[in-house]
Amino acid sequence: MSLSANTRLATRLVGVVLVMGALAWAAVPFYNWFCRTTGYGGTTNVAERGSDVILNETVTIRFDANVAKGMEWEFRPVQNEMTLRIGETGLAFYEAYNPTDRVIAGAASYNVSPDLAGYYFDKIECFCFTEQVLQPGERVEMPVSFYVDPALVDDRDAGRIRYITLSYTFYETDLPQVQAQAAPPAATPVN
Repeated sequence: MSLSANTRLATRLVGVVLVMGALAWAAVPFYNWFCRTTGYGGTTNVAERGSDVILNETVTIRFDANVAKGMEWEFRPVQNEMTLRIGETGLAFYEAYNPTDRVIAGAASYNVSPDLAGYYFDKIECFCFTEQVLQPGERVEMPVSFYVDPALVDDRDAGRIRYITLSYTFYETDLPQVQAQAAPPAATPVN
């Protein structure tokens, strides 16, 4: 091989590596956008206000709560389920309790099932939009305001869905800098 052939080959290989790196870097934001746009994987939508249309057909929302491994909070839905007219705004509450002697920050990931319902499930306000910080022994009720888009009934595949499960999983996050500085020092065991 001549020097120019080696140079062209090396240039192509570097180009392939750069393209693959760029695609790998773009995969996560693209996947997140795709899930938000299509509701794939039970990803819900965010709405600024409730629906203008309320149908006479109902849907039952079941509420599920979990904590990730290592998260020391207790977390549960206040109510197990709620039946609403499609398009009607619902308000549900989840309860979190920090039984430890330290400040803990947490964030909630969420999804709905069946997955097809994610495209039609709209949250107006939710505790999952921001990080939550609980002091030692603190118990809080956290609201989620939502509705099921009336367009659900016109969807050929999702139109018969009348039971939707809204599920949250809380996982521990690093304390925000302000709370970390204000947190009391950990107790030292005395012998």
